[in-house]
Amino acid sequence: METLKETLMTTLRNKKTSMAKFRQAAEKLSIILAHEASTFLKTKKIEIETPLDKTSGTEFDSDVVLIPILRSGLVLLPAFLEFYPQATVGFVGMKRDEKTAIAKLYYQNIPTIKPNGQVIVLDPMLATGGSLADTLDILVNSGINQEQILFVGVICAQEGLDRIHHKFPKIKTIIAAHDSKLNDKKFIMPGLGDFGDRFFGTE
Repeated sequence: METLKETLMTTLRNKKTSMAKFRQAAEKLSIILAHEASTFLKTKKIEIETPLDKTSGTEFDSDVVLIPILRSGLVLLPAFLEFYPQATVGFVGMKRDEKTAIAKLYYQNIPTIKPNGQVIVLDPMLATGGSLADTLDILVNSGINQEQILFVGVICAQEGLDRIHHKFPKIKTIIAAHDSKLNDKKFIMPGLGDFGDRFFGTE
């Protein structure tokens, strides 16, 4: 699985990758990440009957809430809905000011999250950590425990990841690729460019 992730990340990083190939790689990687996220979710043992006999089985033991950060988080959403079809979906819209690299909230719609609910926040890129930190603030300030939250991303800079771990030490993360730094414009280096622009064709 790690080798497959590495080959998909290579396709995403390559500036020569076409929009169509970029989309294909992003969608395949989303499936892998959705699978890995299952290790975070609580499960319980149940008894079932096969056509021949009784046996034990496993099912998820909590309500799943998916929260993509707009717009790039939408790329990961279809794969996660395929794996967790009973999940409810909330949205947080963040727009980054390219001059200041500070994200501003322009939209939020969060469904009811039960005390035993498990929240998966989706955003391909974690650069400065600003958008994610603001999203996590919204969730935590609404009464959600950090232990209930998993962040899933494609690529991060260590600076942004450190910021999140410092402020939200109990939140779990699954990120396909870890890069070392940000440049002076706060872009991940070596990175892959702007994920949303490359996926949606708005470069």
